[in-house]
Amino acid sequence: QVQLVESGGGLVQAGGSLKLSCVVTGSHHFAVYTMGWFRQAPGKQRESVARISRLGSTSYSESVEGRFTISRNNARNTVYLQMNSLKVEDTAVYYCAIQKPQSRDFDSWGQGTQVTVSS
Repeated sequence: QVQLVESGGGLVQAGGSLKLSCVVTGSHHFAVYTMGWFRQAPGKQRESVARISRLGSTSYSESVEGRFTISRNNARNTVYLQMNSLKVEDTAVYYCAIQKPQSRDFDSWGQGTQVTVSS
């Protein structure tokens, strides 16, 4: 059974940085997955933050473009999200997720890690 475990969240002041990690276990196919980071703030819908394909192509939401960087280490079954120049509005629970080949949806999710940015 595939499991995703996020870590690296915490409390940081505005302008600071955090690096999130997501380790995938229970699968030998990490390298072919598209991996995504999503976030959900209180009272808001979950939104896509960043994605990285199996070939390393990346995409970002407008709100984080230029500040966040997604990367992956296939040897470690891990995807990262480097978050710089954090803003109060980045406060949310951050989730990583798997999109399997030929699947339209992200269908495996981690439990989330809280990121709180103070002013």
